[in-house]
Amino acid sequence: MRVIASAVLILATAIAGLAQPPAQSPVERGKYLVAVMDCHGCHTPFKNGAPDMTRMLMGHPQDMKVAAPPVTPAGWGMVVAETNTAWSGPWGVSFTTNLTPDTTGIGSWSEEAFINTIRKGKHLGNGRDILPPMPWASYGNLTDADLKAIYAYLKTIPKIANKVPAPLPPAKK
Repeated sequence: MRVIASAVLILATAIAGLAQPPAQSPVERGKYLVAVMDCHGCHTPFKNGAPDMTRMLMGHPQDMKVAAPPVTPAGWGMVVAETNTAWSGPWGVSFTTNLTPDTTGIGSWSEEAFINTIRKGKHLGNGRDILPPMPWASYGNLTDADLKAIYAYLKTIPKIANKVPAPLPPAKK
């Protein structure tokens, strides 16, 4: 009986060990979070209806000019660019940020500035408001460890020089 009990205990321990996911490094965790939070859905320009991973997380293309906020049709809250990187609504026009480690992206941001941006909904943690559709209020509930992991991952992706324009104010009526 003891042998059977020991075998069952060993088997149960082995199965429990298999059921646990392997430990992730912060960069692996950050990559996972960027994927499941769909950061590519807005920060990677679309091509043919899907994120163009050759421009991964570069934000709104600098060569795609938007001169003024388009007028939204009656009953519609916002208009979205075909790249899914520019959004127009009552707030004006917002452009998705370059999240690559290039200096035109978050390359010069500190980890603290990145975390404060997400927590406070302010550019660099104390600047202009982060505009719709960025769900910073929800993402601000992430743990410090998760935000640090996202930052760590973003620092490892390829740099893409892409100076995203500043937001545009709302159209005057």
